[in-house]
Amino acid sequence: MNAEESPSGILLADKPSGLSSHDMVARARRALGVRRVGHAGTLDPFATGLLIVLVGRATRLARFFVALPKTYEVVARLGATSTTGDPEGEIVETGVVPGALVLPLGVVRQRPPAYSAVKVAGERAYARARRGEAVETAEREVTVHEASERWREGDRAGLRFVCSSGTYVRSLVAGLGDAYCLELRRTAIGPFPVEGAWPGEGVAAVVTVAEAWARFGGVLELDEGQARAVGHGRAIPGRGVDGPALLVDGSGEAVAVASEQAGELRVEVGLRG
Repeated sequence: MNAEESPSGILLADKPSGLSSHDMVARARRALGVRRVGHAGTLDPFATGLLIVLVGRATRLARFFVALPKTYEVVARLGATSTTGDPEGEIVETGVVPGALVLPLGVVRQRPPAYSAVKVAGERAYARARRGEAVETAEREVTVHEASERWREGDRAGLRFVCSSGTYVRSLVAGLGDAYCLELRRTAIGPFPVEGAWPGEGVAAVVTVAEAWARFGGVLELDEGQARAVGHGRAIPGRGVDGPALLVDGSGEAVAVASEQAGELRVEVGLRG
């Protein structure tokens, strides 16, 4: 099967602990028999949970899925710190277990951990850190939409965060003081829940781009002439839409993503050819 004959769509995957996001993509390639496969939003190997896998031409839409907010369930260990912010680092017992936790909310400035996939001078930060190099990542602004403490048992606390793309939950937990992420699970990305997601083995079910997009954005149907024009990258008359919209033909096949500008729908990403 060549790239043009490959199916396009979205695969919701439930990544187990110990596998990288790249490992899950490789498993999806084998399960689907498709070469063009990517993902939208990395999960650390120790973390589990939802990974959006993009198949075929849907890989062109990564930035739209990456931008969706993420929901995480965390088990934080209190009274100890970790050099990596998770169980894989050097653990230092402090014995200082805070009482009420003051959780971050709203706009937060944070520095990604040295042991993260963010690039520093063209190389992954974790690769430099593992060689013993001093790594300083750039600060960034992220938004924590929701934060709550769900339970507390001794030096363990169950936390839930809903946050913007690019948020490092390990940094949120480390910012509480003497604490690190013992367990981390991504339970949702935007409107997509982890329940029922592909576990990385067995049959993998891909949903169409139109079905997935309809959960968070507008979908506009085109007539034959409009679909042909958009398929060639040409603008068509606007429809008063706000934000990027998925344009589909009469059969429901995705043609392009377009945004309205100056009364026209202008193609941002083509999905034909």
